[in-house]
Amino acid sequence: MAIQKPYNDLLTRLDNTRLPQHIGIIMDGNGRWAAAAGKARTFGHKAGAEALRRAAEICREIHIPVLTVFAFSTENWRRPPAEIDFLMRLLGQYLQQELSLLQKENIRLNGLGDWSILPAHIRQLYDEAKQATANNSEMTLNLAVNYGARQEIVRAAQRLATATQAGELKVHEIDEEMFAAQLETASQPELDLLIRPAGELRLSNFLLWQAAYAELFFTPLMWPEFSKRDILLAIIDFQTRFRRFGSI
Repeated sequence: MAIQKPYNDLLTRLDNTRLPQHIGIIMDGNGRWAAAAGKARTFGHKAGAEALRRAAEICREIHIPVLTVFAFSTENWRRPPAEIDFLMRLLGQYLQQELSLLQKENIRLNGLGDWSILPAHIRQLYDEAKQATANNSEMTLNLAVNYGARQEIVRAAQRLATATQAGELKVHEIDEEMFAAQLETASQPELDLLIRPAGELRLSNFLLWQAAYAELFFTPLMWPEFSKRDILLAIIDFQTRFRRFGSI
């Protein structure tokens, strides 16, 4: 007997031949969601981590190869120290507690951004989780932490400039493919769908190069409210769009 899930009706509407190969999510609205409920911002961040678990589970279930989530931006260091400290502790808890789920679901963990300046125990937990899941092959979960797309693009340009200066590369040889190979998503599928919750209509320095031809899905829902149904509805909306990539 088939298991009855609260989103089975949406699964039947999916076109499995046109699934996005790479989904990006800006996990926004945690603090505002908590404030609207009369709770501390930390309550919202905890709920946001639970929403991430739901998103990873449903993407794995329907065989999305790559999910990239914006967990902490380079600009988030401007937040109050107490909130930053809580977010770092929450990240550490996530890396510890979700490892069993990542192993069970055969999900490989990968980090985007500059993790080198994070607290030492966070870097160690990440290194351990990354190594433990390195051979998992059903899906890749990219955690973007201390990440900024402009910084990523600058680092890619610096690497190519260094290679050119060393005589390993000629300027005219640099093309889009070579540049993309220097980005942190190199060898991963192109970003197909970018989901932005919380009613904001901007990319906020997230995957700017990768989003060149991504379909954008904006929603007023706060990230902690996101259910598996909401992820599926975004994908179904994606499948209604005709992607011309500049052609007619």
